[in-house]
Amino acid sequence: MKRRHLLLSTLAASVAAPVFAQAKPIRLIVPYAPGGPIDVTARLLAERVKDTLGPVIIDNKPGGGGNIGADLVAKAAPDGTTIGISAVATHAINPWLFSKMPYDAVKDFAAITQMVRVPNVLVMNAETAARLKINTVADLIRYAKANPAKLNYGSGGNGSAGHLAGEMFKRDAGIFVVHIPYNGGNPAQLALLSGQVDFNFDNLATAAPNIKSGKLKPLAVTTLARSPNLPEVPPVADTLKGFAIDTWWGLVAPAGTPRDVIQKMNHAFVTALQSPEAKTRFATLMAEPVTNTPDEFAAFMKAELAKYEKVVKASGAKVD
Repeated sequence: MKRRHLLLSTLAASVAAPVFAQAKPIRLIVPYAPGGPIDVTARLLAERVKDTLGPVIIDNKPGGGGNIGADLVAKAAPDGTTIGISAVATHAINPWLFSKMPYDAVKDFAAITQMVRVPNVLVMNAETAARLKINTVADLIRYAKANPAKLNYGSGGNGSAGHLAGEMFKRDAGIFVVHIPYNGGNPAQLALLSGQVDFNFDNLATAAPNIKSGKLKPLAVTTLARSPNLPEVPPVADTLKGFAIDTWWGLVAPAGTPRDVIQKMNHAFVTALQSPEAKTRFATLMAEPVTNTPDEFAAFMKAELAKYEKVVKASGAKVD
């Protein structure tokens, strides 16, 4: 009788356990250093899915522009115990920027869901904008066409998101402005604030304090629609139809991970992303949660890869 009671108790406990939890912790590889927006959002979601997926341990593997961490995901066992962050750099830009890649951005990964979109913003030095009477994207294009090579823009380096956004803008607007690369986003922003460069395409989260203080003038956001974090500023696409270039990241697993495991993870992470707590925390980073199905995210990453092929090749940027 005692044996039967023990068996029933054990069965009841197993039924009551979280549906998706697994005995072995999930390793979530973040291909960037701790403390940045990608790391912060990954840790937030790891905490929120532990009741359904079990423990999720963050493993930061920075280096190689994100390639080192992404490669570890690609080469991990496809058993559901290792997942990672895919980002615009690792899965759309780097395959065209680096002459040799350790992984295939499409074939070596199974998409889970997108997590975040962070708009970039076209900002001018406020004093420069006032002096040149530039208040809109159309004003900037008109001035650049009338004064070829007189304007310049800064970026965090050749092949950076700011550089590629600038090259895409030049191409679509039919203008010629000079690109000045800096060693990182912070030096590029300091150059803009001091008037050494005229405009930048900056991450909204980074630019926001200086926009608020009046040091930088926002002309447009780079998403197709207005950003809820800067609703009064129009998108570049209002002037240049179809212009869209922003920062995004999401979750992937090694290729070959069982479909039912991918679906369970998608359900858990999408639920976490849609929670009020996640939306509130992401808003402080100027980030917009984005959720989709594994197939939708896979198609999105392929489209981004194709888009950046043209942009990177046109820019001439290359990392050997």
